[in-house]
Amino acid sequence: MKLLTKLPVLVLLAVFTLSSCTTDSLDDKVEALELSSAIPETKTIEVEILELINNHRLSLGLNPLQEMSIVKSVAFTHTDYMVDNDQISHANFFTRSNYLKSNAGAKTVSENVAFGYSSAESVVKAWLRSEAHKENLEGDYTNFDVSAEKNAEGRWYYTNIFIKK
Repeated sequence: MKLLTKLPVLVLLAVFTLSSCTTDSLDDKVEALELSSAIPETKTIEVEILELINNHRLSLGLNPLQEMSIVKSVAFTHTDYMVDNDQISHANFFTRSNYLKSNAGAKTVSENVAFGYSSAESVVKAWLRSEAHKENLEGDYTNFDVSAEKNAEGRWYYTNIFIKK
């Protein structure tokens, strides 16, 4: 009987911890999208996410990834889009990917997105528990950056983009 009373809470928790990832290998409809060249001020939570990812990579003997302002600006554009639409998505991924290939010298691009996590540690742990997200975190990349933004209710949205030059 206790399980039945906890089930609605578990379902709600699952909804708030939903995260997703994508890579160049997925098909997507490309929609017109204006990518901002604005680079927002870096938040503490973003610095912590990047440090946690690089610490994880170093613990496995992988190269640390270098931050890249153009990647941050593209990640910010998408995070802002998700906040405006109040939903997690990879909408327009191929527009972001093609932009980074044309303007940042990227050969491959992937991204992880998430929402609802209130700390850097919680979002990185969630990505590490998911095989597809973990593959991105541990992948053969050279650069990365992340954007974290809150919606009006205070819920965080995240876009973490990885590129290989």
